[in-house]
Amino acid sequence: MHISPSADLPTVFIDALALADASWRPILQDGLRRVAAADPAYLPALARDQYLPTENRLFAAFRLPLPRVRYVLVGEGPYPRAQSATGVCFMDGAVAQLWSETGLSRSVNRATSLRNFVKMLLVADGRLQGDATSGAALAPAVAAARADGAIATMDQLQDNLLDEGFLLLNAALVFRPHVAPPVEARAWQPFLRTVLAALAGSGAQLVLWGKIAEQLKTLPEAQALGQLCAEHPYNLSFIVHPGMQALFGPMQLLRARGGKNGG
Repeated sequence: MHISPSADLPTVFIDALALADASWRPILQDGLRRVAAADPAYLPALARDQYLPTENRLFAAFRLPLPRVRYVLVGEGPYPRAQSATGVCFMDGAVAQLWSETGLSRSVNRATSLRNFVKMLLVADGRLQGDATSGAALAPAVAAARADGAIATMDQLQDNLLDEGFLLLNAALVFRPHVAPPVEARAWQPFLRTVLAALAGSGAQLVLWGKIAEQLKTLPEAQALGQLCAEHPYNLSFIVHPGMQALFGPMQLLRARGGKNGG
């Protein structure tokens, strides 16, 4: 499909490109043009509407420079709460501290997907047994992890993911309460195809969580990338998914690292 470089795009989306690394900006602009070519009414209507994430964070995930991308983790869509939706999938902006004296912090416990993701990491680290991930088993496991140099905050977890080269995307880049997530995701598919095409030959791997994200695996652009699929983390079974255990276990994402994470 030929996309005109002069295709009009709403200013709000052009402005949002400022949060993306320079290596991504021409690719993302091309992706927006492809969204406009597939449905000329979609972006103008979205620009007039209210959606999450706010504060021009639509492309915040693309702060990670293109050459550093090793994994493309795709979830369904932004959190349906303004404080939580950051433009970076599964990184809940309402969460500061990860832990409490009794295990997980109250804010982590309220975010079901994040809670199960953290529990999966504790199992992958050998801190928890897969058949006992709550209550009496969780508190001592968290206490031991903290004593052994675990990270403390959501920001540190995101930093560790970025260190490993994770581009943290959603199949639908926006959330609106009156639009079904699968409908929103279909509108953004030309954009995601452009992103995946830019990663061809890079050796990057797609990590797809949930049925909406899993639909991307059939795209022609996805065939050039490795693929690993799992149920969405709001399912308890995600905690013990063998593929996720094998992927994340060696990374030790809950361990504090040098630099921004401290010691």
